[in-house]
Amino acid sequence: MIKQTFFTFAAALSLAACRTDEPPLLPTTTAVAGSGGGAVQGFYLLNEGNMGSNKASLDYFDYATGVYSKNIFPSRNPHVANELGDVGNDIRIYGGKLYAVVNCSHLVEVMDVRTAVHIAAVSVPNCRYAAFHEGYAYVSSYAGPVQIDPNARLGYVAKIDTATLRVVDTCVVGYQPEEMAVRGNTLYVANSGGYRAPAYDRTVSVIDLATFAEIKKIDVGVNLHRMKKDSDGNLWVSSRGDYYGVPSSLYVIDAADRVAKRLPLAASNMALAGDSLYIYSTEWDYAANEQTVTYAIVNTKTQSIASHHFITDGTAQRIAVPYGIAVNPDTREIFITDAKDYVTPGTLYCFSPAGALRWEVVAGDIPAHIVFHHKNF
Repeated sequence: MIKQTFFTFAAALSLAACRTDEPPLLPTTTAVAGSGGGAVQGFYLLNEGNMGSNKASLDYFDYATGVYSKNIFPSRNPHVANELGDVGNDIRIYGGKLYAVVNCSHLVEVMDVRTAVHIAAVSVPNCRYAAFHEGYAYVSSYAGPVQIDPNARLGYVAKIDTATLRVVDTCVVGYQPEEMAVRGNTLYVANSGGYRAPAYDRTVSVIDLATFAEIKKIDVGVNLHRMKKDSDGNLWVSSRGDYYGVPSSLYVIDAADRVAKRLPLAASNMALAGDSLYIYSTEWDYAANEQTVTYAIVNTKTQSIASHHFITDGTAQRIAVPYGIAVNPDTREIFITDAKDYVTPGTLYCFSPAGALRWEVVAGDIPAHIVFHHKNF
């Protein structure tokens, strides 16, 4: 993911902007061999679209009908100009609303969770990821322009009132902040410093949500990215390394805000289901000029690797570039997306809990982020 995201910056700088007048993508539907989703009605999949192409798009899978609907946003929102925008970077559900973070269009698109109908667009520059707590959305922002810059400014977290959909405050954190997690009344932010390579950041910012001020930083590892909170309250934080001599790693931050453990495991993306942390990695090594792809499950209770192969039927050999991962919290179906060559439509794969392929479908360009829609919404 990082290889594609960061190494396309130079070519895309003149193109990375807000929504443009590209011809609209056409919606399509596909029937797949779906199964019951438990308490899950379906899921939305946000396709990033190659940077500068203005081709972020939104798909939806309905468990009740077994129909996968591709690129639903234009038909649901004929009066919204120019579709979702440039680079869909995160998607979340909170309080009956669907939030899509659109990185290079510098906005958070807010929709009705049942219909995907536009409600508002909230402006946040170079926005990355979202987290929620007690009526507020927290969105990480690189703050500066979309470009590699050794002098790039510190990033911040924007605080959005989910009732008014307005930014009500900001809190400066580390360089190029990424994923976040809430523990108690505290927000943790993984800082990457990705624009400042090789002078990466290596900290997690700790924000007191009562005052919305950074109270400290935790030194963890270089070029941080993903973050998940397990059932014991531990935070799992991924480090992408420096792509040369410092390998990717996975760290555990305990309740005392200490780095309690380091696993020598690359984690490009993670999905938590119960006490299992599902991980895929596409780890790039400049020295070897090669990419290593791995799939693993970590037991968060024992803090150890439970499996190195959660795809068990050989389908992994067909996946060119794993790019997104999700696990249905009820059925434990595993979803993996394949970005392929980053410029043509990718593929979504659905696997059984045992890792056998159930179905696959063509998605949009760079399918990446999945959020499950429960029946009670």
